[in-house]
Amino acid sequence: MSRIFSVASKITKLPFVKTLSPGANKAPSKKELKGFLEAQRLAQRITKEVGEALEGGVTEKHVAAQLNATLKKEGVESFFHKAFVWWGDRSRFTGVKHTPDFLPSNRKLKNGDIYILDVAPILKGYQCDIGYSNVFGQNARYEPAMTYLEDLRGRIPEMFVTCRSGGEVWRAVDSDIKKAGYDNIHNLYPFSVLGHRIHFQKNEQPGVGFLNFGWQSYWSLISRGLFGQLLNQNFAGDLTGLWAIEPHIGGNGFGVKFEEILLVDENGARWIEKDLFR
Repeated sequence: MSRIFSVASKITKLPFVKTLSPGANKAPSKKELKGFLEAQRLAQRITKEVGEALEGGVTEKHVAAQLNATLKKEGVESFFHKAFVWWGDRSRFTGVKHTPDFLPSNRKLKNGDIYILDVAPILKGYQCDIGYSNVFGQNARYEPAMTYLEDLRGRIPEMFVTCRSGGEVWRAVDSDIKKAGYDNIHNLYPFSVLGHRIHFQKNEQPGVGFLNFGWQSYWSLISRGLFGQLLNQNFAGDLTGLWAIEPHIGGNGFGVKFEEILLVDENGARWIEKDLFR
């Protein structure tokens, strides 16, 4: 992972990477918003259907392949990133030390595992990126964690309005998570992102790249100004536009997250779907 971050660090020093390209923070039209919502709802439906049909002993790799194949059957042309799947303590990145460790593994699902399914299909050119957390069997730690995430979700739009910068939003969410007694797992993501911008990206193909992301997915971020695309503790730019927001928390031996699209415009900030997807 250190090699990838080293390369990324050099790329981000290029002048065109540092600022947003024209229109990169544009709020969507009503028609465009409908397209993003359609993509998000399809991704949510498929992840829930796959999650409800899980069987003990299935591997992360098998379920990731199933998610990708099912989404393609439903009309998805390409992916911002292909499916991530994490069982049990891998859902809080236990044992994740190198870049390939994030990828779906041969880990087998067992009773009591809390798990995360994360998919980012592109439907008719509309990107989305969603995270779905659930439990296979019974685990008493799951429901309190999800209840907290639901409460946090309700507070995040106001943070986008009252905080002075995206970096301040990141720090407010980080503080909230720690006060609730959980660990901030999205701090372990590349660039420590709480979220990233969502765009209309016609004919984007996955290609070959790192960490389930194709080269064109990386380019769609870099060419628009990388630091204006990734919401982390250093973000200081304009927040207008669509964001895939993904607070990821960890407890003892497990992690849970949600990821949904948030719209920021002159009227404030709001989730494009009213209720938390569960």
